[in-house]
Amino acid sequence: MERLIVLRCPTLAREGQEGHELRRFAEVLTTVVRRCPFVQPVRLGLAVLPARAPSRFFGGERAVCELLAEDLADLLADEVSLGIADGLFAAALAARDGLIVPAEGSAEFLAPLSMATLRRPELAATCQRLGVSTLGRFARLDVDRVVERFGTEGVHCHRVASGLDGELDGLRDPTIRTRLAALDEPPPLAVQPTFFGGTSLATERAEAAAWRVQRRFDPSMVQVARLRAGHDPSERAVLVPFASAGDLGVEASAPWPGQIPAPSPMTVLSSPEPVELVDPAGTPVTVDSRGLLTGVPGRLHLARSPRPDEVAAWAGPWPLTTRWWGDRRRRARLQVVTSCGVALLLGAEHGQWWVLGRYD
Repeated sequence: MERLIVLRCPTLAREGQEGHELRRFAEVLTTVVRRCPFVQPVRLGLAVLPARAPSRFFGGERAVCELLAEDLADLLADEVSLGIADGLFAAALAARDGLIVPAEGSAEFLAPLSMATLRRPELAATCQRLGVSTLGRFARLDVDRVVERFGTEGVHCHRVASGLDGELDGLRDPTIRTRLAALDEPPPLAVQPTFFGGTSLATERAEAAAWRVQRRFDPSMVQVARLRAGHDPSERAVLVPFASAGDLGVEASAPWPGQIPAPSPMTVLSSPEPVELVDPAGTPVTVDSRGLLTGVPGRLHLARSPRPDEVAAWAGPWPLTTRWWGDRRRRARLQVVTSCGVALLLGAEHGQWWVLGRYD
């Protein structure tokens, strides 16, 4: 049975929503590969490598563990432990306590451990009722009796507990290699957002760079613009992490009363600008309780403009009453075109008009 070194990172064993653990585990493997090129991921937070060649090269099994722990000190501090034993199952258990099990000593090492370490709840419960609570007692059962009572799965567990088989079924995560590889290679262009709207070489280079930045830092470091359902352009235009799996259009089929009709403004202001809207006589134009204008728009005066502009055309208003979520909020939106040919989207709230966007 092959002698193996198992590297265990318990803080990386469970993946959070942002995927930080997977990226850190990839960094761990990259660090280990520089010294021991044959390391393999078992599952998230657990990796294995053969002990024979590194121990010969670096002067013993304990020396290998010390070197690897030193290499990973800056990356994981005290969050990593290493163990060595014959077979993956015993080595993974040895890594929990940082043990080096002597060669051909896996059966003795496993003997006092609970049946629960086999991760077979039904088998453990049945054995417990029979008075077999440890792997050593289970290993001493006659194999014929085991196959009669527990079938081929029980025989496999019996051989593992006896130290005859080194690997327990289900210990490895078959998807871990694919998930780690996806950190280096972006998914197909057909299912990923693009920067320039196509599949040109420039797009491929931009996507590859985005994936590298995400892996090196954080998913939120690279963001792209996306559209989602909503009432106002400012609500619909959002920045999301590159290749975000979230579906922004899940509410697109909702009626969205008061939504501004197409086309949408090309420029949406993050900080709306105040504007004064008056009728031809100079009386301020507002929106009444019925959602109608109190006058015909004649001129508008931007705060940063030296003189007012004549209103050549207008459409609306589109009143909107929402409650998110507390005090009721009443707004109205109005499209205007000035005599200079500037098209603006205005919004009224609390008696004040604001420039929400520009139709460039």
